[in-house]
Amino acid sequence: MTHTALHDLALLGVAGMAAADRIAIAAGTPGAVLMERAGKAVADAVDRRTPLGARILVLCGPGNNGGDGFVAARLLARRGRPVTLALLGDRAKLSGDAAAMAAAWSGPVEAPDAVQPQAHGLIVDALFGAGLNRPLDGEAAALVSSLNAAQRPVVAVDVPSGLSGDTGCATGPVVAATETVTFFRLKPAHLLWPGRSLCGTVTLADIGIDPALVFTPEAPPVLFANAPPLWRGSWPRHAPDTHKYRRGAVLVVAGGLAGVGAPRLGAGAALRLGAGLVTIACRSEALAAHAARGPDALMQRAVDDREQLSLLLSERRLSAVLIGPALGLDAAARDAVMTVLRSDVPCVLDADALTLLAPSGARLPHLLGRREEACVLTPHEGEFQRLFSASPGIGEAPSKLERARRAAAHALAVVVLKGIDTVVAGPDGRAAINTTGHPALATAGSGDVLGGAIAGLLAQGMPSFEAACAAVWLHGRAGEALGRGLIADDLPAALGRLAGEIDRDET
Repeated sequence: MTHTALHDLALLGVAGMAAADRIAIAAGTPGAVLMERAGKAVADAVDRRTPLGARILVLCGPGNNGGDGFVAARLLARRGRPVTLALLGDRAKLSGDAAAMAAAWSGPVEAPDAVQPQAHGLIVDALFGAGLNRPLDGEAAALVSSLNAAQRPVVAVDVPSGLSGDTGCATGPVVAATETVTFFRLKPAHLLWPGRSLCGTVTLADIGIDPALVFTPEAPPVLFANAPPLWRGSWPRHAPDTHKYRRGAVLVVAGGLAGVGAPRLGAGAALRLGAGLVTIACRSEALAAHAARGPDALMQRAVDDREQLSLLLSERRLSAVLIGPALGLDAAARDAVMTVLRSDVPCVLDADALTLLAPSGARLPHLLGRREEACVLTPHEGEFQRLFSASPGIGEAPSKLERARRAAAHALAVVVLKGIDTVVAGPDGRAAINTTGHPALATAGSGDVLGGAIAGLLAQGMPSFEAACAAVWLHGRAGEALGRGLIADDLPAALGRLAGEIDRDET
C-alpha cells in the first residue's frame, strides 16, 4: 500500500489532531489561518443545506470550537445570510485565536437563553469540540436539550457537542447533528457507535495540513477507517499456473451431529473467497450428515480424538484452521481447541472456541504467544467480556477501540471485536474501525461466515491483520448488497461476487 493510501484512511484521536495542528503551525501555517479555513468549511456546509433567506443560529462555546463558529458566522453574514450568534460563556475570557475571531465579529453576541433555536432554519453547533472529557451540565446541558428539541437541521463543528472525540461516547446530553464538519482526518468518534449515529453526514474538510509532515516513516499512522486501500496490497493474487494447494487449504474443525450447519457456513465462505481446498473435520457420528449436505466441493474427514486431529494439523499443505462454530463445549471440544493452539497453522478462533478459552483468558499470552503462526480471535461483546474479564485494564478501557487494542496486545493475537462498529486490532498497535454492514447481518450463522472468510484469506497468504480487515469489510458489504431478508446461507456466494470485484479492480 502507498503511504498516500495510508494517510487517507488514517484516524486521529484528540491528542493526535492537536499534534497535527502544532506541526502545521511550526511548519509556517498560523493557527488563525487554520481556524479561518475551518470556519469557511462550516459556512460552506450551511450554504449547501439552506436557501439564502433562511435564518442561521450559530452557537459558540468558550474554546477553539467557538472560534470556528465566529469565523463561520462572519463569513455567512458577509454572504448575505441572516445570522444570530450566541456565546456560551464570557467573551472577555476567550483567548488566543478564538479571541481574535470573536473580535473580528462585528454583529451582536446574544446570551444562549435569549435565543430561540426553533425560530431558525439551521443551527451551527460550535459549542464544544472533540476534547470534551466530562458530561455537559447546567446551562450547557439545557442549551443542548433545547437545540435537540427544536428539531432543526444542525451542522456540528468537529464533533457534536457532548460527544468524546476519542470514544464516540457521551455520558450526558449530546447534540444530534444533521451534518458534522471535521478537519484534516476523521476521529474515532465519527465511526464508533453511538457517535456515528449522532454525527449525521460527516464532511472531511481540507484545511491545509500536510499529511506528509504529520505521518512520517518514524511515526506512521496506526488507526484507520477500514476500506480496501488498507489491505488491497496484500490481497491474494494467483498465477495462471496455480493449483488448489497453492491457493491454500483450510481445515474447519466441527463438532457432532447437533451442529452441522455452522461449520459448513464457515467452510463455504473460505471456498468462495478463494481457498483451493476446504475440509471439515467432524466427529464420526456427523460424517454422513456433512457428506449429504453438499456442496460437493467440500471435503469431510472423521476426527474423534486429539491424535487424529493432530495428524490432520501436521499435514504440510494445510494453510489455515477455523475452529469454534458449533464445536460444542464438552471435554472433546476443549481438547480440540488446545490441539489447534499447539499446532503451527494460522488459526481463527470463534464461537465455542472462545467460550472454552474464557477460563484461560489471563493465560492467553502464554497460549497464543508461543505459536509461530498467526491467530485471530472473533468475539462479539459477550464473548469478549468472558474472555478478557480477568485481564486487568481491558474491560476498563474508555472505548470499544481501546478495549480491542488492549485485548490484542494482551493476547498477542488479532482481535475482531464484532458489532455495528466492528474493530479489528492487531498486537502491534494497529487498529481499524469498520463502516460497512446492515442490520440484516444480525442473524444466526453470520458470524460463522465471517470466521470462514478470515480463514480463507489467511490460507491464501494474507497477513492476519489485513485478512481480518478484508473479511470484515467484505462481510459488511455483502450484508448491504443482500439487505433485508438475507440468511447466512446467502452470504458466501455474495462474498465470492465481491471478491471478484476486488480482483477486477486489481487488473
